[in-house]
Amino acid sequence: MKIAYLGLGLMGQAMAVNLARAGLDVVGWNRTPGKSGEKALLEAGGKVEKSLETAVTGAAVIFTCLGDIGDVEQVLLGKGGVAEFAPAGAVIADFSTIGPEAAKRIYGALGAKGMRFLDAPVTGGDVGARNATLTIMVGGDEKPFQTALFAFEKMGKNIKHCGPSGSGQALKLCNQILCAVNMISVCEALHLAERLGVDENLVVDVLSAGAGGSWALTNLGPRIIKEDFEPGFALKHMLKDLRLVFENVDGQADLLPGTKLAQDLFRKVGETDISNGGSANGARGTQAMRLAYE
Repeated sequence: MKIAYLGLGLMGQAMAVNLARAGLDVVGWNRTPGKSGEKALLEAGGKVEKSLETAVTGAAVIFTCLGDIGDVEQVLLGKGGVAEFAPAGAVIADFSTIGPEAAKRIYGALGAKGMRFLDAPVTGGDVGARNATLTIMVGGDEKPFQTALFAFEKMGKNIKHCGPSGSGQALKLCNQILCAVNMISVCEALHLAERLGVDENLVVDVLSAGAGGSWALTNLGPRIIKEDFEPGFALKHMLKDLRLVFENVDGQADLLPGTKLAQDLFRKVGETDISNGGSANGARGTQAMRLAYE
């Protein structure tokens, strides 16, 4: 069974590599050719095509890992996109975060062409992508979910069919609220420890096992202490996801005050980068929220 994987960025390349290492027939394609993800997939035993048409022709399952709504719609539905070249009956699963309304639109558009769409956003960061331990939240029909499950299981550990089209995206937006607001508590706990003269490493080492422990404290706390702000999940992507959260509650920020505070703190870091020349704007990881406190 041919599998096409479209989008070989930080997350996509790791996920595609895990498919190839599992012995599956994986063909990759990237909008910008020559990126490191292509080399990584080839070294893992996969193939890379220069044209989207060649990549998806004859593919039974097609995965996409892109950026915002416009990127996904262009690759799937635009001129020269997947809808033109994928075979009828193909299962198309998108790992991007685009919100439930966009997922439902794409589901309908591809369904009209005889293709079966799943919204399948993920969480677990770059570590989860590399280690094939991602949580994959899937919205769409049960039958295509079962068709693609064998491949999902090569990329993630916690795979859940969440309901009809858009359900995976809805759950992902809930997840992003948890991640964003939790980052406030991690940064503030470390900031307080510093102010009180306590070794910040103790916050991670001791409190991770307590009631206040979290994935972010365990995995991103050490990076914050080392001032390692390289992205596992880029700040610009979190800001995009929080934009989607508020778009899906009709912009009513007062409904989600904690999320609004997190959004403001992430923006503060981005604005600081802009004032320093703009080259790093949005490129840091979400743990860079720590800089908003300095």
